[in-house]
Amino acid sequence: MLKLASTILVALFTVFSTGAFARPFTDAGGRTVEIPDHVTRVLTAGPPASVLVYVLAPDKLTGWVREPSAEEKQFLAPSVQNLPTYGRLTGQGGTANMEAVIAAKPDLIIDVGTVNPTYVSLADKVQQQTGIPYVLIDGSFENTPQTLRAVGDLLGVAPRAQELATYAETTLKTLHDGLAKLPSDKRPKVYYGRGPEGLETGLSGSINMEILQAAGADNVAAAAGKGGLTNVSLEQVLGWNPDIILAASPKFAQAVKSDASWASVEAVKSGKVFTAPALPFGWFDSPPGINRLIGIRWLETLLYPQSFDGDLKADVRTFFKLFYQVDVSDADLDTLLKGALPSSK
Repeated sequence: MLKLASTILVALFTVFSTGAFARPFTDAGGRTVEIPDHVTRVLTAGPPASVLVYVLAPDKLTGWVREPSAEEKQFLAPSVQNLPTYGRLTGQGGTANMEAVIAAKPDLIIDVGTVNPTYVSLADKVQQQTGIPYVLIDGSFENTPQTLRAVGDLLGVAPRAQELATYAETTLKTLHDGLAKLPSDKRPKVYYGRGPEGLETGLSGSINMEILQAAGADNVAAAAGKGGLTNVSLEQVLGWNPDIILAASPKFAQAVKSDASWASVEAVKSGKVFTAPALPFGWFDSPPGINRLIGIRWLETLLYPQSFDGDLKADVRTFFKLFYQVDVSDADLDTLLKGALPSSK
């Protein structure tokens, strides 16, 4: 404890004696935080923030909250593949160690996602303990362009943020314009199953279901109420009888096709069980960050093949080059989209 206290005092002395704080920033929690004039090192509190900082300013990212897998690393820029892993400050199972946070010497800590009193309290606590400015950013999907611009300005990379925000605005406008022409009876009933058994899903209002809602589909689990992630029974899913099943786990997607217990579900009978792409970050959720932008193009192609023009594979190449700064080969596309589309696609 004495060692930690002394480390914190040194960090506080260093920060406040440099006169580095030069501008106030009002975050999504209504907190006014003094931000250094030049932010060069950023520590992220959770996965959505990691993705956001990576796509905006990879050179400022101090590390990951979870070490990327070998499969994920091949779709990340070489400069970030082997950054240190610090753990997460937020969410269930927070693992970050305060001494490690201070030792990383960040100019700023960023958290992106839901903002409520719990997260405000955590931000205040960490900032008080470490002396490091800690800001909360609204991570709602529809606000993606504004989020990109706000954080881009915060990190001193406004031109790049503007480029990415324009892409996001175009993506959302194309989606909204296309959905406006679709009658309600053309919107499929969809079940999203998480885990190897596929019996965890998101209720109405769940951040994990945001892009399904944005894509205009009917989340059948909304019938179970409003909230976040929840476990459901097979009997419930059978009763909802979805037209399409989206699986977070390839294991579940494979099993449900041959499991007699699922055979009566319309999605299974019609062969409409698909795996949500997940590299290098989830296209549907996991994490619920700006990585979901390319998931919109996938859902447009999958759910409304007759209503949205475009070439998904070309769009994937463009997105990965612009956001993740990596080139995608034909073989990479096969890997990324395995099980995600009808076999004819």
